[in-house]
Amino acid sequence: MSLKENIWGYIFIAPWIIGFLGLTLGPLLFSLVTSFTDYNVTSQMNFTGFDNYKRMFTMDPLFWTSLYNTVYFVVFSVPLTTAGAVIVAMLLNQKMKGIKIFRTIYYLPAVLSGVAVYFLWMQLLSPSTGLVNTVLAWFGIDGPAWLFEPEWTKPALVMMKMWSVGGGMLLYLAVMQGVPKAMYEAAELDGAGSIRKFFHITLPMITPIIFFDMVTSTIGAFQIFQEAYVMTDSGEGGPSNSLLFYNLHMWNNAFEIFNMGYASAMAWVLFIIVMILTFLHFKLSKKWVYYESGDQK
Repeated sequence: MSLKENIWGYIFIAPWIIGFLGLTLGPLLFSLVTSFTDYNVTSQMNFTGFDNYKRMFTMDPLFWTSLYNTVYFVVFSVPLTTAGAVIVAMLLNQKMKGIKIFRTIYYLPAVLSGVAVYFLWMQLLSPSTGLVNTVLAWFGIDGPAWLFEPEWTKPALVMMKMWSVGGGMLLYLAVMQGVPKAMYEAAELDGAGSIRKFFHITLPMITPIIFFDMVTSTIGAFQIFQEAYVMTDSGEGGPSNSLLFYNLHMWNNAFEIFNMGYASAMAWVLFIIVMILTFLHFKLSKKWVYYESGDQK
């Protein structure tokens, strides 16, 4: 490739390079430097070494509370939403009249996002007039005060997350329809039933999508913020700080008390946690993800 062609190549990608340096790498490095200072927006930043990190691990009990709440949400929401999306995709991967209408209905919650959905669920989870407790009462079950009892707040958010499995369902449905039918026909000739066909054909063939879904869902679950901010009183963390998630605690430090240095340190700790988990995901994927090409790297 000639020098002239190289120059034109760099000119064409210059907008991306400028955007990456100005909007991604620049702020990233700034937050790293800020995490070692006492920067509070209004005054000159002073270098404080690892004081923010020491305070985080030894002097801030809310840091551990927020980390526990976030890990709890990740541990329960990611497997449940993944399994829920696979099950719904299996049910909707059938040939029956009106199946497109059912697929649309299940996908609709995935496009209904934002504050309106959170207010809707606050109404549904109302202890006295909510639809959830009303349905439980039909079966003689006295429903809890979901968002007002510390032991039920996080399960309530996990249940709310389950409502939006339609996005993942669409991915699984697409890959299921790409599984060669000859495999199922061969399995039927060998006497395999529906359960054996699912575990020995369908499930291995969709493992790349399960892997993708689990990695992105884990990263997304660690970033939970809006739900807790909207569904608690001014983002204070709900009853007994049971909804004080990591990002909410970081937000309060950054934009409520303007302790930017400490908030930047929290951001980098979260970044390291997510990077380690993503690395483990990729390392373990070699043991259970099946690629049709046989390339496990």
